[in-house]
Amino acid sequence: MAVYTHGHHDSVLRSHSNRTIANSAAYLAPHLAPDQRLLDVGAGPGTITIDFASRVAHVTATEIDAQALSLSQALAARTGTTNIAFAVADVHALGFPDDAFDIAHAHQVLQHVGDPVQALREMARVVRPGGLVAARDADYAGFLWYPLLPELDEWMRLYQAAARANGGEPDAGRRLLSPAHAAGLADVTASASTWLYATPEERAWWGGMWADRILESALARQLVDTGLAGTADLRRISAGWRAWAGHDDGWFLLPHGEILARV
Repeated sequence: MAVYTHGHHDSVLRSHSNRTIANSAAYLAPHLAPDQRLLDVGAGPGTITIDFASRVAHVTATEIDAQALSLSQALAARTGTTNIAFAVADVHALGFPDDAFDIAHAHQVLQHVGDPVQALREMARVVRPGGLVAARDADYAGFLWYPLLPELDEWMRLYQAAARANGGEPDAGRRLLSPAHAAGLADVTASASTWLYATPEERAWWGGMWADRILESALARQLVDTGLAGTADLRRISAGWRAWAGHDDGWFLLPHGEILARV
């Protein structure tokens, strides 16, 4: 089992709570129907989960432990969403019977797991024949930004090192077809989509979030504890993020790979 690199600091949740079907699962949206049962693996703060619950009959949300699961439970309670069940579950060994769902979905999960092939096998196992396995993951090596600040280059190098030390694959987006085929999924459609931050408001949000995250999140603690970076390095990188956010021509593109597999 890999270690989750980001953790659940407020700076992380600010980013993850921005996710919806429209910006994070548009490739799956045309396949949603009101009578479906959907499994949302690694629900995080639950914003995509709640969105799913407005489109399908029932959603089951999972997380790796009770603390992580409590985030989506709290959002469901605040929004009065009642057609969601919650379960602590490891995607490598899901505690659900065969053919229990119409769709199994995972957003930004496979990049953090120890065995994405087994994860996809399990997702396929719990989906009925004719159902769908859907996954979307970022590709960090494909991130593009301007201006070309050395602090952001250093951030990328450190993030890649930390994620791989944790047993993850930060460039999972480009690799999704490989574990899907290895898992025995034959009818697989690959696609890609992007997030772009280029307006002053978007730059302030994205750059400010990472300026805080590199100083205060689980990633920051790991970098210091393992000797990959010192606190002075992280402060310098944080300042680089704020410099990027304040640049009139600042631009940041994040590519994501997607797979949709018919079981």
